[in-house]
Amino acid sequence: MAAETAADEPVEPKNEGLRERKKRRTRQHISDVATGLFLARGFDAVTIAEIADVAEVSVNTVYNYFPAKEDLFLDRSAGIVERLSRYVRARDVGESAAAAVLRELRAEVEVVSPRVGLFDGYADFMRVLHDAPTLRARLWYVQQEALQNVVNTLREETGAQAGDPLPLLMGGQIAWLQSTLMAFIGGRMVNGEKANEVSRAALVLLDEIEGVWGDSVLGYAVREG
Repeated sequence: MAAETAADEPVEPKNEGLRERKKRRTRQHISDVATGLFLARGFDAVTIAEIADVAEVSVNTVYNYFPAKEDLFLDRSAGIVERLSRYVRARDVGESAAAAVLRELRAEVEVVSPRVGLFDGYADFMRVLHDAPTLRARLWYVQQEALQNVVNTLREETGAQAGDPLPLLMGGQIAWLQSTLMAFIGGRMVNGEKANEVSRAALVLLDEIEGVWGDSVLGYAVREG
């Protein structure tokens, strides 16, 4: 699973060799086994030895793929760290950084995408996360990485000088957008609402965020033709 979503799905590489494919599938198998155990019993109650036993691999093999136990639950955090920067870099001509992120997230919400937590089972994921302090701490760290990554991207995209505070301010707003959306979706899903219902409510939330931002945020880092 991933942190802010449980579904930044790994993309199968092109021209992947047999050894690489085997390693990728082994990693995914271990992750799937661990996720099932965590959801059934809670994060703290499951040991690495149990995961290795059920996955039919050695404990060392588990650690070779996942250096820490938290990595097994937040196994797609790299996708979370890169996502906002990817949206910013791919913005259209005449589109600002914040508008691009807003557009991408709105599109995910509109199609009721599991990438933003709109799927059956996300409530169970959130409960495991909330019940484990070490997972919450790791999620905070992942969010900070995502923030710093998008700030760096904004500096590169705008050519801002090192002392210019705008990339940090605007990057903070963009990161806040994502974390606010995910917290909203997670809370509604935990309360037992259906994904379609939460999607409609989340679209209203995004419209309200866009209104709060105004031109100062929505006019920053507009891509020139």
